[in-house]
Order: sequence, then structure tokens, then C-alpha cells
Amino acid sequence: MAKKEELVFLPLGGVGEIGMNLALYGYGTPSNRQWIMVDCGVTFPGPDLPGVDLVLPDIRFVEAQKRNLKAIIITHAHEDHYGGLNDVWPGLNVPVYASGFTAGMLEAKRDYEGGRADIPVTPFKAGDRINVGPFSIEAVGVNHSIPEPMSLVIRTPLGNVIHTGDWKIDHAPSLGPLTDETRFRELGDEGVLALMCDSTNAMRDGVSPSEQQVSDGLRQIIETAEGRVAITTFSSNVGRIRSIAQAAEAAGREVLLLGSSLKRVVAVAADVGLMEGVKPFIAEDEFGYIPRDKVVVILTGSQGEPRAALAKIARDEMRNVAFAAGDTVVFSSRTIPGNEKAIQDIKNGLVDQGLHIVTDSEALVHVSGHPRRNELLQMYEWTRPQMVVPVHGEAAHLTAQAELAQQAGVNTVPKVRNGDILRLAPGPAEVIDRAPFGRVYKDGKLVGDFEEMGIGERRKLSYVGHVSVNVLLDSRYDFLGDPDVVACGLPEVDEEGEDMEDALYDAILGAVESIPRVRRKDLELVRESIRRAVRAAANEAWGKKPVVTVFVTKV
Repeated sequence: MAKKEELVFLPLGGVGEIGMNLALYGYGTPSNRQWIMVDCGVTFPGPDLPGVDLVLPDIRFVEAQKRNLKAIIITHAHEDHYGGLNDVWPGLNVPVYASGFTAGMLEAKRDYEGGRADIPVTPFKAGDRINVGPFSIEAVGVNHSIPEPMSLVIRTPLGNVIHTGDWKIDHAPSLGPLTDETRFRELGDEGVLALMCDSTNAMRDGVSPSEQQVSDGLRQIIETAEGRVAITTFSSNVGRIRSIAQAAEAAGREVLLLGSSLKRVVAVAADVGLMEGVKPFIAEDEFGYIPRDKVVVILTGSQGEPRAALAKIARDEMRNVAFAAGDTVVFSSRTIPGNEKAIQDIKNGLVDQGLHIVTDSEALVHVSGHPRRNELLQMYEWTRPQMVVPVHGEAAHLTAQAELAQQAGVNTVPKVRNGDILRLAPGPAEVIDRAPFGRVYKDGKLVGDFEEMGIGERRKLSYVGHVSVNVLLDSRYDFLGDPDVVACGLPEVDEEGEDMEDALYDAILGAVESIPRVRRKDLELVRESIRRAVRAAANEAWGKKPVVTVFVTKV
């Protein structure tokens, strides 16, 4: 008996975590499905991944299915939704659809990083429709904290799916579009099989404040500040940048942009016409000639990034820009979990310089781009889906939205996590299989898994250091000269003040001399004996066992 065609959903990132969003939709029989990919994001490494630049989703499953992959659609240009595309696309080489702003950001990222494939992007914006394989995909305008975001309506022979992407309901945004209530209601009338919905703020009650309220709050700070005003925000929030620039102009202040990522975003926004009506920004070398009460600085570093402009100012390392006691720094951003200490270190550096700090706990200077609970309920009402699938969030966020949807009367709310293949139709929604998923790591110019990139060994080195030993043996297998010992990342002396390398040197001599000369012909035995002896000596003196590399050569 022939197997039925099915509509399935498979997240490879972003479901059970914040960031690294990548969703697949498949249609067909289990042995012959055609696929589309929605988004291809990254997440950022913590201190447990020393040296790693970016974390990307593992796309082994997609690579195995690439002959059946029909398209990649990018909902918006936040790093957690599009940041992996430059690294992933060359191995897939399929059509990419994205808005003009997103395409511009992809090009700017490629030019900045260098050596990247030129990804041909087909323009796709709110109101457009494309047909790829068995899928007909329509873009619907929504509001978010970046230009030109979109939700997707994915029409199939087995029903319509709405993939919300990142969104919120804001009736007074600083930059459009409005979330298209009329179109979502029409889609509800047409019939919605499944709503795949953003869960980021599902634990927060009420409705998000409007971006206009944030603009008013920032305007008041700029107008009443006695000295310079510096405002750090997410580089991608073009609407916020516009609001700050316009408020500064109204207060008679010039505006300086600091930070390469901020300048890249503003350049792309200007190219697509989003900076019209904004006065030109001043050059960095003009800063010192402008009175303190006549300047506003918009700068990077809201998440404590050590190389960002704000961190350099906190360390007084900027060549042309410095602040003085009485100036104001506004954090127009939220703290991403994991960045708390880095941000606090920057704040402490600024406070030591006598600067006044303003955060969103003291004034309305930031609002999230994601829907709170009442906004989620509004979306359920508009679209009236047969099922809600919570996505884009950690387990707590996903569970909170699942409970909310059930309380709102949605009968089917399947539990899905990364790697689950969820059958949406026909029949009851259920997880029918698992796909390989995980993380790969971008480190410099290379991308690979945890072992391939040597991250585990590097992590070990960051904790216990490294000792290199070079031993030469003569034809009688006695020492030919003194052994060479180089210790990196170890204490210089032990608790009695004895040189650490001397203790390691003695351990090497003892290890070799304890081996009968006839057995020293086994150089691997000699090498391992030295390695163990060095680790034991370090542990006795220090309490830790370093990574040890031993070279033994018979001359």
C-alpha cells in the first residue's frame, strides 16, 4: 500500500534555546519529501568556548536532503535568523528569498568578512508570493526591532501554516510596518492548520510598550542632560537609531556614530531609503570641537563586547572620543543572559569616570521586539489556528506559550524540540521521527564540530596550561645535553618559592633515569613516562595537572 503524503515541521535550531533559528518544512512521502528552509541563524559563544567566533546549527540532515531542498527564506536580518547563511549556503546552493534590507545586510557582512561566496538573493517582501515545489509562500508584514521583518504563510495541499518569525503588536512604531491585523484575520477566515509562534516573551504578562514611548523617554533624557549623551543599543534597531537622531536634532545636538557594525547597518538602511529625513552624522575627528551639551553619541557595546566602542570608552582607549564627569550613558537595550558580568564591568568603568548611567530599570529606554501574552492571545484570535506550535524560546518560554494556547481554547499544542520531526497533517499532529541536529563552530576561517576544532583541548589549556618537553638521547640512550622545558600558563614558583620549571626538570631526569637503559629503546615508553612524571610533579607543587607534550629523539 502506497504511503500517504505528509506535511512535516523540523526545527534544527531555536526550539528549546534562544538563537540559532533554523526551521524546515517538508512535504511528500517519508522517502521522497521536498523541503524549504526558513532562516539560518547563529548564536554567540560563551566563555566555555574559548576562541570560537560563532555557533551555527548542524545541517547534516539538510546536506543529505539538499537535492530536495527547494528554497531558503529569511524572515529578517537579525544574527539569530540570518547570521549563518554566508557559511551554510555554499554547500547547498539553492535559491534564497529575503527583503531588500536583509539582502543588503548579507552583502555588507560578506564584504566585511571577506572571502565569502556571492549569494544571489531574490527580493521578497510583505505582500509577495512565491511558488517552490509543493509550497506557495506569502510574506505578511509584522513589526519587530529591525527593518522589513515578515511572517510567512506556507500553503500546501494539506493546509496552511503561519510561521510568525519575530513579531510584536506596536500601534506606534518608530519604523514600520505595522503588524498586518487585516491580513492575519483574512488568513484566519481562509483556515490555518498550524501557527508556529514566537515564544520569547510568553512568560511576560500584558502588552509590550510602544516604540514611540521609548522614543519619548530618550528624547526627554537628551533634552534635559547637561553634558554629553551616549546611547548604546542594538546595531540592527534602525528605528531606534532614527528616533535618537531626530530627538538630538530637535534638541540642537549633533550625532556621532561609533562602532563598525552600527555604521554598516546605517549604510544599508540609507541605501534602501530608511534614513531619509535624518541629518548627516558628524565625523569622529569633529567630536572634540563640539560643546558638551551639543552632542549625542550612538555607539555599540550594549552587551559588554570587549572590543566594542563603549568598552573602549570605559577603558579610556578611544583616540578621538572621551567622556567627562557629568556626562550620561544610556543603555537602550536589554541584557542578554550570560552577558551580565561583562556589562557590569563596563558600567563600573564608566561610573569610575563620573558618568551617569541610565538603564531600562530606571526609565523607559528600551522595549522588546517580541509579543507578550496579550499579544499572543490577539494573534490566536486573528488566525484561529487548529494548532499552535510554540517555537523560538527555551523550554520555559515554550511551555508558557503552550499553557497559554491551551487556556485560550486551542485543542492541539504539540511539544516540539530541536531535531523532532513533527507531522502536521494528515491525521493527529505528532512527532514521528528524529533528525540529527546539534552545533558546529566557526573559528577563524574554519567551521567544524567540537572535536574537529580542538575546542575541548583548548578549554583544557585555558584551565591548566601547557608544558612542552624536548629530550635528546644518544646512541647509548643517555641524555644528550639537558632537556628543554617550556611551561605556558603555569605558576612561576611553587608555595615554597621554588622555580616551577626546575621541579618539572627534575621530574624529567628522574623519569628517564628510572627506566633501565635496555628499555629506553622503546621511545614511546620514555615519552609516556616523562608525560606522567611532569603532570605528577606539577600536581604536587600546584594542585593541577597541565597538558603536556613530550618530544623524544634518539640521535
